[in-house]
Amino acid sequence: MSLSTPSVTRGHADNGDTRRVDKASTTHFDLAGTSHHVIASGTLASFDDPARAAEALARGTYTAVVGALAFDTDSPSALTAPVCLRIDAPGVSQALESPAPRQVVRTRIRGADPSAAGHRGRVAAAVAVLADPATPLAKVVLARKLLLHSTPALTPELLASILAAQNPHSPIFRTDLTPAGGNHRDRHLVGASPEVLVRRRGNQVSAHPLAGSAPRHPDPAVDAERARALGASIKDLGEHHYVVDALRNALAPLCNHLEVPERPSVVSTASMWHLGTPIIGRLADESTTALDLALAVHPTPAVCGTPTKAARDYILTTEGDRGFYGGAVGWCVGDVSAGVRSGALSGPADGTAPVGVTAGDGEWLVAIRCAEIDSRTGDATTWAGGGIVAGSDPDDELAETTAKFRTVLRALGVEDA
Repeated sequence: MSLSTPSVTRGHADNGDTRRVDKASTTHFDLAGTSHHVIASGTLASFDDPARAAEALARGTYTAVVGALAFDTDSPSALTAPVCLRIDAPGVSQALESPAPRQVVRTRIRGADPSAAGHRGRVAAAVAVLADPATPLAKVVLARKLLLHSTPALTPELLASILAAQNPHSPIFRTDLTPAGGNHRDRHLVGASPEVLVRRRGNQVSAHPLAGSAPRHPDPAVDAERARALGASIKDLGEHHYVVDALRNALAPLCNHLEVPERPSVVSTASMWHLGTPIIGRLADESTTALDLALAVHPTPAVCGTPTKAARDYILTTEGDRGFYGGAVGWCVGDVSAGVRSGALSGPADGTAPVGVTAGDGEWLVAIRCAEIDSRTGDATTWAGGGIVAGSDPDDELAETTAKFRTVLRALGVEDA
């Protein structure tokens, strides 16, 4: 699926009559988040530079920006100023539901990078580096990816609908990556992320970082013991501490009040236990938008490592370009009143204002538990990773990625890999 208007990169918009794009044009962004369900269609402009998108939003050039930030902040992002943005309460919209009967897709794994043995080797090598007193690294997140082929061709809409049905308590997203250009054209990122990078509602900012994980177990007694052990794990608590400290340091200058619990709680998804810390703050300057906040905190040590530059360089050398895995997917609005008047922004019905949404609001999710789908072929790539510290065990880290793959693989009827 390609957008109905030409992509404009580096933040420069075509000033022609792009507002004539049909408001009923194909949806290119759909995020059923924790606070709102947001659907975008049509394109006024697209940006591969998020700083330019933030500037355009601040100037009031556009009503909203939606899309994805790449993992590597030096790589192109995929952001769009949509013609129409609909913001509903959670559960109101039906866009993520598939028509009945649901199409049956048969999927197989056609490749892995690295192999299971290769991932163990990468973890062992990273542990050796982390144990070196001379290294600046304290933590690095290493991932592996699976290449998937489906018959008939998998569509972003179908995967999103299955993920929504199987993960009713997780935010679900689907976004077009075409604005990033290059080999991202006609590709979509689809996922069920358990992690809120940052959210803004009025003058309140919140985040819920997850770091430190253990696979779920079908036996309730074993499952409960895994949760207990995770909450007491010195290694995992230390790994989580890096993430919380980074978010605290990034958000504190932007807030006049910030609440950070001393200890994390243990939270669950269908396949994983995680250590999580809910962070809540009050913005010092209400002109700071959700997109500004996302750019201030991304990437966190939960997906990159610490210190950020050293970890990112290690990842790029070891894995190559991750693209949008470990990036962020979300939305941000500008002048709500102007958007409603122009018809560019609406609540559940045309002409109505979104409930509880003010200028600068938005939500950004960490792009994990996701797959990138090539709309031309239906082939997909999915990733899973984990934080590596000096005490990490290669077998345990491989098992963690296997468990994290289950979100996407289960949706496609594929066994563990």
